[in-house]
Amino acid sequence: MRLTSKDIVPLSQMRTNFTDLADDARRGHEKVITKNGESYIALLDPDRLDYYHRLEQEHIHLHLLQEVENGLRDIERKQMTSVDALKQKYGR
Repeated sequence: MRLTSKDIVPLSQMRTNFTDLADDARRGHEKVITKNGESYIALLDPDRLDYYHRLEQEHIHLHLLQEVENGLRDIERKQMTSVDALKQKYGR
């Protein structure tokens, strides 16, 4: 869902209309609360927040799988570096 100008709310307005804004967010109309004209926080349904967290986890897992694939490709090409060489290079 796209944000509209009605979904961008100054913090001062949120303080006076919190219940209405929360009800809107619960119905799927996310709100961006601003402070001094800049984005400050977001108000959204907790189910949507859980969804965003699951997406983030999936993204992390996909990135890790890509790294595994890259590592296996390096092994096939014999493009490996020993642990000792890495320690020497990075001083650890």
